[in-house]
Amino acid sequence: MKHDSDVLIVGGGLNGPALALALAQGGFRVTIIDALATGIRADPGFDGRSYALALASQRLLSAVGVWNGIANDAQPILHVTISDGKAGQGAGPFVLDFDHAEIEEGPVGYMIEDRFLRRAFLAAMQDTPGITHLAGQTVVAQTAAPGGATVTLANGRILSGRVLVGCDGRNSGTAQRAGIGRSGWDYGQTALVCAVAHEKPHDGTAHQFFMPPGPLAILPLPGNRSSIVWTETHANAAAFQALDDAGYLAALRPRFGDFLGDIRLDGERFTYPLSLSLAERFVGDRLALVGDAAHGVHPIAGQGLNLGLRDVAALAQVLVEARRRGEEIGASDVLERYQRWRRWDTTTLALATDGFNRLFSNDNPLLRGLRDIGLGAVNAMPGLRRRFIREAAGLTGDQPRLLQGLPL
Repeated sequence: MKHDSDVLIVGGGLNGPALALALAQGGFRVTIIDALATGIRADPGFDGRSYALALASQRLLSAVGVWNGIANDAQPILHVTISDGKAGQGAGPFVLDFDHAEIEEGPVGYMIEDRFLRRAFLAAMQDTPGITHLAGQTVVAQTAAPGGATVTLANGRILSGRVLVGCDGRNSGTAQRAGIGRSGWDYGQTALVCAVAHEKPHDGTAHQFFMPPGPLAILPLPGNRSSIVWTETHANAAAFQALDDAGYLAALRPRFGDFLGDIRLDGERFTYPLSLSLAERFVGDRLALVGDAAHGVHPIAGQGLNLGLRDVAALAQVLVEARRRGEEIGASDVLERYQRWRRWDTTTLALATDGFNRLFSNDNPLLRGLRDIGLGAVNAMPGLRRRFIREAAGLTGDQPRLLQGLPL
């Protein structure tokens, strides 16, 4: 079979471009098929989220040539505090506090706004030989055969490659067309997302404040600004989102507190429903799933994009090493290596975030007492605290080369 590319990637969000860059630098010819036009992706108002990039994810972005384009817009995360309490009453007596100095390798991570990261990916793809970016194109059919995989676009064009990768989100058409089912559930929660400006400096501190309806994350951005991920029940979130800016701030202030002084909105407001979604398998015939196409988790630990970038690093390394050994990169045993590398990590983290959300998103007095004692106990144990912070920074486990900042 004659192939248009070595690897066909469906999905142009963040994981798709990251994988395209990694594979192109490994010598592969890559075609990335994005359902959205480039102008839509590049619009600063396209997505209001900011991402907590683990230190390992930052190293990957540096290795694939993206970091230099966003470094000046990134905010290092130097401290993390975790507390439990109620709106208007502040935190409980026990607070878990992490400091970046405990890992001796740099910041815990970095905050970066979507508008900067997405634009940097688009620019890097344009400047990288070996990447064909088809924007505004949708896949309507796909097939797999011993010689490779093909996709049919809505305009009738047919493309072929040795491997097909789905980076097309939780409702992945690539997974559906391959007959890969999903399991999961709705959390009954919606994340209200915005940025706020405040009077006092945040000192690079990320706060996770657990309240009965769900957690509130206050994440540092450059300057006296923070990204807010405010979790509420679906009904409450809809009511808060319907308020005008003054009403919205009036609802947020008792939850946010006054430790950073007065706050005001800095940009648009967004909402995102929250759910757990896990693909039954991460690979198929000539097929691999990456990022949300394989797993969608609760944002309680800010690990969604980091999980996807771990997939990117693992799959890129598996394919590059297979080709160097003279193996067929689309062979089932090659792709199975990727699944073995990633499935345990993603499943355990998905279940852990699910468990933390259920444990903390309630007002049960018994559970509140147990979790407060747990926070205090971890905070009092330097070794365990260091383990947690290394996990958050992505520095544990069997790390692919890109997550170590090393080339493939």
